[in-house]
Amino acid sequence: MPHMVEEYVTSINGFVWGKVMLALLLGTGLYMMTRLKALPLRKVGYGFSQLFKGRKSAQEGDISPFNALMTALAATIGTGNIVGVATAIGIGGPGALFWMWCSALLGMATKFSEATLAVHFREVDHLGKRVGGPMYYIKNGLGKKWAWLGMLFAFFGALAAFGIGNTVQVNSIASAVQESAGVSPYVTGGVLFVLVALVLIGGIKRIGDVAGMLVPFMAVTYIAAGLFVIAVHWSEIPAAFALVIESAFNPSAALGGAAGVTLMMTIQFGVARGVFSNEAGLGSAPIAHAAAQTNSPVRQGVIAMLGTFIDTIVVCSITGLAIVASGVWSGEAKGAAMSIAAFNSAFDYGQWVITVGLVLFAFTTVLGWSYYGERCAQFLLGEKFIIPYRVLFILAVPVGAVMHLDFVWLLADTLNGLMAIPNLIAVLALSGVVIKLARDYFNDPENN
Repeated sequence: MPHMVEEYVTSINGFVWGKVMLALLLGTGLYMMTRLKALPLRKVGYGFSQLFKGRKSAQEGDISPFNALMTALAATIGTGNIVGVATAIGIGGPGALFWMWCSALLGMATKFSEATLAVHFREVDHLGKRVGGPMYYIKNGLGKKWAWLGMLFAFFGALAAFGIGNTVQVNSIASAVQESAGVSPYVTGGVLFVLVALVLIGGIKRIGDVAGMLVPFMAVTYIAAGLFVIAVHWSEIPAAFALVIESAFNPSAALGGAAGVTLMMTIQFGVARGVFSNEAGLGSAPIAHAAAQTNSPVRQGVIAMLGTFIDTIVVCSITGLAIVASGVWSGEAKGAAMSIAAFNSAFDYGQWVITVGLVLFAFTTVLGWSYYGERCAQFLLGEKFIIPYRVLFILAVPVGAVMHLDFVWLLADTLNGLMAIPNLIAVLALSGVVIKLARDYFNDPENN
């Protein structure tokens, strides 16, 4: 039975991550980037300046724009930055990193559009909280005849939270801890079960407090360690860039013996792992940004796109270049073990940097995605289902720790693809709204 289930999921995965899905993901980003006249690339500096500006008391929302981004980054910066990058390079070759970059640059336009729509079409629930995301901008932007599409997104989102935001993260933690310290996955699963329960029982406020403390610390620490690894292998960086570019378009020639790697595989794993990491197009991050204290959807959209920039262009690039420049990508190590080998090549305690980073990254991702999943469940079944959903989410933690890694990744990829489809359709259908809001905002001299 388990083998039949895996074959069934594999067949679905082949469909949702086939050429149509890749075209939809990259095409949506390219379409929005073109219509926005490269605004996401031109306004990166403006986004950072707005991120650290104080908010006016008249602005409506539940959390600051900075905390909204930190909440989104808590859910975004996870195993994709360590294990996902290594998996993409291990299967698709170094060229997969190039396609991760492409998906991220175009994904900035998608993320800008998602967050802009999320704030513009958000609602206030019965508890007085601002709620939003794809299910709300589908319902309020496209009208009642498209209500089924919003329900479809919420259904896939509630399920995807158990994959990308729970079992994959926990499984990667358990694997890394076992590799570094020899701790049984059953023990790791039990400890994580308790820790996750303690945080989630406290609700969104405790999630925000924990993520707000851990995200800046873990990101800065990991980036610093990764830059040190790159500095040690500095002489190999030009060759690493050349290999990434060459194998992005001609993987067989660049990889020599790895003749089984095709261009389609390189693109597929690069884009899939890129989306898994930065979540541009999935529609998850807008759920957090919808709660931001702002009266301007565009302002929050500009801040939201920084999440994709930080996650992939900065953090994933550091992991990928460390793996390629150190030469460990062509060895026997896979997944987290490949990243550990790259960091160990620069200093004695590299495996602990990866292990601690992976634990913190993945732990905060679990917390952030619990919020996304709850909001999707709330949209589908009402506020009464929030607590039962939270209990199910907590119970899935120890299960994820002992699941087979390949199947967990496969399931997460499949759920991501299913979740992205209704969201991308909505973004394209509402593209005119995004363009008008952006034009009106930046035509105001005060916003330049």
